[in-house]
Amino acid sequence: MITPDQTIAYAKATNDPIPEHLSGELAPPVFAIVPVWEVVVEAVMGAAPIEALALILHGEQDIRIHRPITPGMDLRSSAAVVGVLPKASGTSVVVRTATQAGDDLVNEQVITAFIRGWTGVASGDPAPAHDFDEALRGRPATTVTARIDPDQTYRYAEAAGDPMPIHLDDGIARRAGLPGIIAHGLCTMAFTSWAAITAVGGGDPRTLRRLAVRFSRPVLPGQEITHSFWPVAPGVVQFETVSDSGAVVIRNGLAEFGEPIS
Repeated sequence: MITPDQTIAYAKATNDPIPEHLSGELAPPVFAIVPVWEVVVEAVMGAAPIEALALILHGEQDIRIHRPITPGMDLRSSAAVVGVLPKASGTSVVVRTATQAGDDLVNEQVITAFIRGWTGVASGDPAPAHDFDEALRGRPATTVTARIDPDQTYRYAEAAGDPMPIHLDDGIARRAGLPGIIAHGLCTMAFTSWAAITAVGGGDPRTLRRLAVRFSRPVLPGQEITHSFWPVAPGVVQFETVSDSGAVVIRNGLAEFGEPIS
């Protein structure tokens, strides 16, 4: 059961400026991960050994929205592994989820987890492609800049129910080979969602139909990030997000818009 307090907390934890999200009228788009988190972990651990949990990186996220999540919805979510794709450096595990309110499909997600150093048995299919068209770089882009707050990871962890230590404990993050605490990839994705809605979606969160990203580099608390959006077709934009260090932190971004969903 989704409550207004949950969705408002998520909006505030991702610096979302959209009135419908801050009022609790609608949940932010990337809030869709919250109801499926437990079943996604169960699905991945059904395909990989338990010791692989500490080696997982979030590779890609693709959300298809059939209707926005609204407080008061009683949601039922399911998840299943649809692809195991070994590579030289590890294995990608592709999970597909579905979230329903009664008989109505609310959203579908495809989540790619990359498990470093583990070789699985190949099966199934890769996630749907949303590759960036390099020819777009010569065209004008709409940009939105925002800052990841120093306390962003703590706020996001509480609102999203995602207490992974690399986002909260500097020592653990450094022992994992990171420069320190890093922002949750899904928090950065949530920033892209409200940036896309405000910059190219007419400000109406009911128009967003799909949001897909590849997480390519970590974002550090306190960094400034800039989203660049290129139109490719009516209602369709591709985008990238770059940090103030010059690192591309989100690649292969895709946002699709349609008529507002009531």
